[in-house]
Amino acid sequence: MRELVVLGTASQTPTRARNHNGYVLRWDDEVILFDPGEGSQRQLLHSSVTATDLTRICVTHFHGDHCLGLPGMIQRLSLDRVPRPVAVHFPAGGVDYFARLRHASSFHETAELAVEPIEADGQRIVLRHGTLEARRLRHRVETYGYRLLEPDGRRMLPEKLAAYGIAGPAVGELLRTGHLDLDGRRVTREEVSVRRPGQRFAFVMDTALCDAVYALAEHADLLVIESTFLESEAALAAEYGHLTAGQAARVAAESGVRRLVLTHFSQRYADPARFVDEARRHFDGDLVIAEDLTTVRVPPRRVPSDE
Repeated sequence: MRELVVLGTASQTPTRARNHNGYVLRWDDEVILFDPGEGSQRQLLHSSVTATDLTRICVTHFHGDHCLGLPGMIQRLSLDRVPRPVAVHFPAGGVDYFARLRHASSFHETAELAVEPIEADGQRIVLRHGTLEARRLRHRVETYGYRLLEPDGRRMLPEKLAAYGIAGPAVGELLRTGHLDLDGRRVTREEVSVRRPGQRFAFVMDTALCDAVYALAEHADLLVIESTFLESEAALAAEYGHLTAGQAARVAAESGVRRLVLTHFSQRYADPARFVDEARRHFDGDLVIAEDLTTVRVPPRRVPSDE
């Protein structure tokens, strides 16, 4: 299962309809919580995710709307006695903030946290089904965006396998070794399969437009990106290190994004349709204006390329 569960979509100030940030990515055996803002623990109760499901927490930066839910989440992990280590990633320059949030109040800590700060632009964390990469963004404090990259694989072609009489355990051997010797002829994996592009997920929060935004978004199947302002407040967005809906949509269009999720909306905007209208001027693909407690699927795999 690969899907995004949205816990909150507000920016600096929550509203009656929008909680502070919070996003959970289900990616096979990984369940990653991004930017747990205030109220994230309670939002989980209204979602299909539990604290016990979490395998990893990623924080982009230490502004309150992206991290003030950490104390409650960490304490909940201990209360529920999560049976596995939970990795936590955040900008290394904010290690003191993390320590304060982790021990914001007295509690019996039973959960094991694997604290792994992001030390450098481009840092990579190897997962079982892909690689998590952090890129330095341009904001008023140290901020990183994240993307999850699945390596390319192969999709076996049944008609090709049948033509060579390859079936059963021999298929697995062919995948592992790259070839099979049959009746004096070597059959290679490439002869009976096509490249299966790996899937890509990108998460971009508070930032002005910069090269790292494009690097994270490149060919993303699902891009979750802040669009705090509309173009009418572009000067304000630039001053505070944020994107407009138009900028986010242009990034998606230029980067070959398949499904675009806009979020992190300023409380000044009551009508989400305005973000749709602005984004559609630049992006004609699959567009989602995020709402609290909705689920967004990662699109099906891209069509394999012929070789």
